[in-house]
Amino acid sequence: MDILESNALRVLDILTPHIHAQRQTSSQPVILGITGLQGSGKSTWASKVVSLLSSAFNLRAITISLDDLYKTHDDLIAQREKNPENKLYRTRGHPGTHDEQLAEKFFAELKAWKGEGALRIPSFDKSRFNGEGDRAPNSEWPSVSGKIDVMVFEGWCVGFRPLSESQVEAKYQAAEKSREPAEIKDAIVTLSDHQIAHLLEINRNLKRYCDAFMGPQHFDFMIHIDTVDLHNVYRWRLQQEYAMIKARGSGMTDDAVMAFVRGYMPAYELYLDELRSGMFPKSGRQVRVVLGIEREVEKVELV
Repeated sequence: MDILESNALRVLDILTPHIHAQRQTSSQPVILGITGLQGSGKSTWASKVVSLLSSAFNLRAITISLDDLYKTHDDLIAQREKNPENKLYRTRGHPGTHDEQLAEKFFAELKAWKGEGALRIPSFDKSRFNGEGDRAPNSEWPSVSGKIDVMVFEGWCVGFRPLSESQVEAKYQAAEKSREPAEIKDAIVTLSDHQIAHLLEINRNLKRYCDAFMGPQHFDFMIHIDTVDLHNVYRWRLQQEYAMIKARGSGMTDDAVMAFVRGYMPAYELYLDELRSGMFPKSGRQVRVVLGIEREVEKVELV
């Protein structure tokens, strides 16, 4: 048994008794969220969790990534052109770059699923348009048939909840003060890289997401892969890029990777504290896995 499998089993030993109990009282699949920092290995965790739910706990599980719900390439381009000053839209990822109607439709179909016919799972092909990506044709979407016990929904901002406008503004002002004098550049304090209006727009987008398909009311359980030092996100993403360069012969420069990760930091600054305190009204449904610098598990706690 490898280390990841051992750690995933440790987490599932906490959650699966509750999952089994819920399956006995409801015909709808259990929705298990997996959220994690850039480079933390959340997609690998999701794959391992799906495998273990079947092999160790006799639960049929499938997975979808928030990435598979992106807007089409044309719609992403149109959004960037419509909002050229909003740096948060320069790359896909932030709330506002996903197809909310597609997401809401898929999860409605999932909850109503009786196992007959084929359930198609949306798919986004990141290789299209020289890496800019595009939604895969419907004919290429994976499909499943039969009963589904657990749907694992993973994504970097899954579990984030919107703040009030006054909370966003307060965090923005605090970030600006911490960046004085102006020449100081902290890899973690990034809110003042952006206009407050753009941060508020992302926050409004996130509220729509949570109302439609990504709020606590849409999940049954959550696994949160975290770290005590957000600088690790840069280290992990650089390691991933080095591995890609070794395998493919090309990739982003260190500066490009740093800039890429920095684009996601504002959301961590805004929403991570609330996620750490627990996204559900009552405790016992969220497990926080804290990783060290080498992605080793330092702590597992029930939130």
